[in-house]
This record gives sequence, structure tokens and C-alpha cells, in this order.
Amino acid sequence: MALRHETPILMRWNARAYDSSFGYVSPQGAPLIELLDPRPGERVLDLGCGTGVLSAEIAARGTTVLGVDGSATMIEVARAHHPELDFLVGDGAAFTVPMTFDAVFSNAALHWMGRDPDGVIQCVRNALVPGGRFVAEMGGAGNCAALTSAMLTAWREYGLPEPELPWYFPSPAEYALRLEKGGFTVRLLEYFDRPTPLDECPGGAADWVRMFAGSLLDMVPPATAEPLLRRVNELAAPALRRESGWMADYVRLRFAAVRA
Repeated sequence: MALRHETPILMRWNARAYDSSFGYVSPQGAPLIELLDPRPGERVLDLGCGTGVLSAEIAARGTTVLGVDGSATMIEVARAHHPELDFLVGDGAAFTVPMTFDAVFSNAALHWMGRDPDGVIQCVRNALVPGGRFVAEMGGAGNCAALTSAMLTAWREYGLPEPELPWYFPSPAEYALRLEKGGFTVRLLEYFDRPTPLDECPGGAADWVRMFAGSLLDMVPPATAEPLLRRVNELAAPALRRESGWMADYVRLRFAAVRA
């Protein structure tokens, strides 16, 4: 398969850390696979596939899977771990595929594609057969509110320019409207809190920032980075630190739609 990508890849991912320290991203996709209900013989595109863990689970249902991700590092690991599957590097808002799919699946990835969310929806539609399914879960409005508030406050206290956060967290109404305008019929839309233990984050919120907003630290003077992250922890602790450990204040938007 050939896939075209037109924009530079902006995020540099540590794939090993993603699978170990942040391994909850893949296990929590299991209910989404049940919602997808992949059937033997179907073709499924996994958009934002990461290291391919969920791609492999979908393929185990008897489907043919193509995994697509904007991170070359993630795709390299996915190919090494699952050589029997097809994986490609591509931009979610500017990809084409030479065949159509019965379903497009996406877990914890669409909120990274906020530069052009309508372009993503159009690419997904183009990749689907008529009546094809688009099943996804992403961060919704209010996702990581305490984490991002702590970040913005710390940046401001250190006299740094306000960072441009790399995520897109829409409200249910906003994203449903985008889907409908993009040629989809929304069959299911759920919006819910999911407080998530950061069990493998001994550094607390600072570890979360290093993983998911590491590119923002590139613009911070090296001598300032560690004190800045300590301040993020201090600011986030009242809302997110428990006796049992740190929590992430996740809010999720899960949907199933059909190409009209």
C-alpha cells in the first residue's frame, strides 16, 4: 500500500516509554475494539496506531489491518513487533490509500490531529466504503484540565511565553457537528470522565509533561526545565496527587459513526 503525507512530523515519541510507563493507553482501548466489533474478512485502518498493540488485537479477529501513525519511531517499533501486519507513516489530515476499508478505528490519537480536524474526517471518509464505520475515542473538552492549568501557570511564573498546547479536545456537540458536516451519520456518542492512575510515573505530573508535551520543553532554557517541572508538580498535586499515587484527569469522547 502507498500512503502520502504532506506535512512534517512534529512530535518525537519515545516508543519504549510509551509502551511501558504509559501502557494504559493500549489496554483501555479494549472496550473500543468491542464497539468496533471487527469481523473476519473485513479491512480495518487503525489511525494513530502507535506501536501496533491494538492493530494486532484487531487483526486477531480475522481482519486485514493497516496501521497508520505520524511518528516514524512508533511505526518502526510496530513493524518490529508485528511483522505480519502493514504499517505506514502518514499525516492523519493528508493521507490517501489505494483501497477502501470497512472500518477506521482510532484510539487516543485524534486529539493529536487538531491542526485540521475536518481534514482528518475527510481523509477517513475517503478511506471508507459506503456505509463504512468510523469508531474512535479521543480526549474531550476538559481533558487534562488540571494538568494543563498547572503547565500554563508554571510557564507564566517563570516568565516564559505561553506554550501552544499540541492537543485538540472538542465538546461532544462540536465533534458531532464536524462528523455530520463531513458526511457521517453519528450512531453513538459518549462523553465521560476517566481518572487514570499514573502508576509508572514516579515523577508525577512532570513525567506526564515529559512524555506528552516534550516538544514544549525544547523551547525552555535547559537550566530552567527541571525547576519548571518541579513547579508543575507543586501546582498539580492538590488536584491530582492521592495517597495511592498520581492521577491524570482524563475526559474521553467516544463515538461510532457511519459514512453516509
